[in-house]
Amino acid sequence: MENDAEKSDNSESDRTERASSIDIQADGVVTAAARTMPRQPAASASASEPHPAQPDQVPDGGLTAWLQVLGSAAILVNTWGVINTFGVFQAYYETEMLKTHSSSEISWIGSAQGALLFLVGVLAGPLYDAGYFRELLLVGLFLIVLGQFMVSLCTTYWQVFLSQGLTMGIGMGLTFLPSAAILAQYFSKRRALALGIASAGSPVSGTVFPIIFSQLQQTVGFGWATRTIAFILLGTSIIPIAFMRTRVPPTGKARAIIDKTALRDAPYLFVVCGGFFAFLGLYVTFFYITLFATSHGAATESFAPYLVTLLNAGSIVGRLIPNALADRWGSLNVLAVCSFASAILVFGWLGIHNTAGAVVYAVLYGGFSGGVVSIIPSVMVTLSPDMGRVGTRMGMAFLVSGVAILTGTPIAGAILGEESDPDWLGTILYSAFALLVATLLYMTSRALLYKKNGKCKA
Repeated sequence: MENDAEKSDNSESDRTERASSIDIQADGVVTAAARTMPRQPAASASASEPHPAQPDQVPDGGLTAWLQVLGSAAILVNTWGVINTFGVFQAYYETEMLKTHSSSEISWIGSAQGALLFLVGVLAGPLYDAGYFRELLLVGLFLIVLGQFMVSLCTTYWQVFLSQGLTMGIGMGLTFLPSAAILAQYFSKRRALALGIASAGSPVSGTVFPIIFSQLQQTVGFGWATRTIAFILLGTSIIPIAFMRTRVPPTGKARAIIDKTALRDAPYLFVVCGGFFAFLGLYVTFFYITLFATSHGAATESFAPYLVTLLNAGSIVGRLIPNALADRWGSLNVLAVCSFASAILVFGWLGIHNTAGAVVYAVLYGGFSGGVVSIIPSVMVTLSPDMGRVGTRMGMAFLVSGVAILTGTPIAGAILGEESDPDWLGTILYSAFALLVATLLYMTSRALLYKKNGKCKA
């Protein structure tokens, strides 16, 4: 019995000694004793553990990826789709609710809404990079729906500005940038196409909402026309909340609001400057085409609001075809072409004298201007050195573009002047030359990239 106990003690001592001989040193080198131990099969060691995520393997398709596109499209309905509808609100405010205020004052409401969509991105970008995607989504969509419902109760200028300009604008800013940035986690080769399909949600709603507002405003009044749109926004908000999830886990590192490396990236800076001039003039048509058509007899008062619908209908094609071409020819190349075509079309605005001319202009301008808006996020992703800085760099670019949207249409309204003696020539040329300058800046960025890497596609 004593021998058996002694053998047991010796056996236990041997096992303890063998276990202690496995020594992983601080520098990661395994000792000789550890190297002599037989290796266990890898499968047995990790069979019960989940495989780690592999963020670098971008799916470029699949059900989950396309559900992100669907959710992003719904967010575009609630953001750019609403902004693109402001033309009919502008016309209604000028002739009914806020007729004691000037065109420039009223346009501040829509421009503040669009500007905050971009300006808030400078905060939303780093928060997205830090892993707060869901929080941004929930808070932003709540503010959009709340603001739209509050508009239906407004009777004064400051109330409209607070609800439609500030509340909805902040909500849009919290949701728009993350909805674009997340698609880079799911698409690589077809990234521009995915962004284009998602952005088509904007002109689709921009086509439908003016019709809804114009018809219901005449039958049930402004309040219920606005509330109907709010209920639609509430319904579309369910889609991104239900389906959208990030694929790549956050790094856990706090991101600064400004990426200092971007300040030394000349191609990126020229694209950002180009975006500033593009958005100075891009939305002048959306805000003032209805007023122009009625004041020049190019459309009846009942048909003129549908020009905004036609602008958005043309933009549906402009969100799809240019983005499909961008994956093959380069996002920055297609952006420069769309910007130049938009500038030429604005010069053509001067020649509109009848309904046919107004319709053709609205459809064509909607198409090319839609290409400008939808391709810019793809360009930002292309120019980012890694996916961890996409949100921050987008936020920086959106900050600059937001300033342009905030000031662009009010400047146009100030140039236009009083309704009794409007300066349409100055307003139209202002928009056209702003888009021309943007085109030159995009082409400069393109030239710098070619000098840097020798590639025609970017």
